[in-house]
Amino acid sequence: MAKMKKFNTTGVCIPALHYMVDTSDVLNQIIEEYIENGEYFTINRARQFGKTTTLELLYQKLKKKYIVLDISFESADDCFTSLYTLAQGFVNKVADALENNDVQEELMQRWMKPVSRELPLNSLSKKISDFCKFSDREVILMVDEVDKNSDNQIFLSFLGLLREKYLKQKMGKDYTFKSVILAGVYDIKNLKLKLHPDEESKYNSPWNIAADFDIDMSFSCVGIEGMLRAYEADHHTGMDIQKIAELIYEYTGGYPYMVSYICKKVDEEITGSRKFPDRSAAWTKEGILEAVKLLVKGPNTLYDDMIKHVAEYPDLYEMLNNILFEGQEYAYYEYDKAVNIGRMFGFIIEKNAVVTVANRIFETQLYHFFLSESLKKEDRQREALPDRNQFVKNGQLDMDLVMQKFYEYYTSLYSEEDERFVEKYGRTIFLMYLKPIINGTGNFYVEDQSRTRMRSDIVVEYNGAQYVIECKIWRGEEYNRRGEEQLAAYMDAYHVKKGYLLSFNFNKKKCAGVKTIQCEGKVLLEVVV
Repeated sequence: MAKMKKFNTTGVCIPALHYMVDTSDVLNQIIEEYIENGEYFTINRARQFGKTTTLELLYQKLKKKYIVLDISFESADDCFTSLYTLAQGFVNKVADALENNDVQEELMQRWMKPVSRELPLNSLSKKISDFCKFSDREVILMVDEVDKNSDNQIFLSFLGLLREKYLKQKMGKDYTFKSVILAGVYDIKNLKLKLHPDEESKYNSPWNIAADFDIDMSFSCVGIEGMLRAYEADHHTGMDIQKIAELIYEYTGGYPYMVSYICKKVDEEITGSRKFPDRSAAWTKEGILEAVKLLVKGPNTLYDDMIKHVAEYPDLYEMLNNILFEGQEYAYYEYDKAVNIGRMFGFIIEKNAVVTVANRIFETQLYHFFLSESLKKEDRQREALPDRNQFVKNGQLDMDLVMQKFYEYYTSLYSEEDERFVEKYGRTIFLMYLKPIINGTGNFYVEDQSRTRMRSDIVVEYNGAQYVIECKIWRGEEYNRRGEEQLAAYMDAYHVKKGYLLSFNFNKKKCAGVKTIQCEGKVLLEVVV
């Protein structure tokens, strides 16, 4: 009996063993536009973005036509202690790769000739030329984890060697690899990003010959559908494949690790639990939200890296904090250091020419991080936080009580603050109040299209239920009416019967308090502070 496939979140994905998104179009585009044109390029993408799997799939497709040298610098620190260890280490790694290629014995012997200790790079260069000249097929070099030593001068020498041979081959003066693919997180065309923030930046790299690699490697909604369709053919859950795929994409933005993680959790942990006794119950909106909760809760190396890098780069910290809490817009300009770093690590993307957090999962993690940092500094807020147990009844969140108690809480702590303070911190104050109440059981996120200085729509998820809250600065009756209508529209989108409106009002004649109103047939609980 054939072994049943699984979803995979660690290491390389194997089509025969794992449910996978079909990336054939991406692979064919890489081959046609880059490899067959003899390009040298870098696949630099964020952690756990499918780089290693992409290289393996490329290897399987290319080895029918080319000699493919697939090596990794994952555990190659000892290769970068001297030029000789670099040359000999590279020879050894390529020799291992050649065992998986049908290579003539004579060619193998040519490659294994000793490297000169006196002139190791010159010796390596001649060895590459000799091998490529006498090979019966063109040769492709693929190096994974290439940025492990990219701040090492010896690594720059290695790049310089590849660059020199590339240029000479173009002029008809040398033989070398047809195409070179280097894969890693850091863009080695711009080595300043590998340095510590307090060190002098370096902009120049011998890899300036490389073609720009701008192929989208995130999973599309259609791609996720295809993977789920293969799963459904094996398990017959009765899931609505299109809607489940759209929901997964909505939270992950197609980030490969996150997509696979959610599917894996639904398949292996959520299925068979008390709330979801079988696959039919698990592969639903509620089951996906349960998996999202586990993904947000962490911990995992993806979040560890994100928090480390956000804390490490003050410009990135400030930009993300301002986007999330103040609704500031930043033009997407890749030469800006914060934008470049955030893009490289996968935290941000370009949307309508402005910087946007890459997906809802990252956004939630960043909110948690920034709110935790703020709460450490805000003694009065931390000490006045209410007992979270009063807000949960029969496992469900009493959002009416949450909003009513926030009115009391805000009034006692912040009623004397001026308008400028609340414009900047009002949303933060509410989220700092909300976070410990739902922590561990629920999540929240802010709808991207509504996030401005003046308003935002916050969606709270708790035990499968969703609550929509519009948070805004009071700007008169007409503005308030539009806010009510916008909230009613969001309620339709989320299929909820009750919505919540939080207004920060500085009108001296305001009618502060909590009241229930009707708008377009919807029930709204309005809190004015």
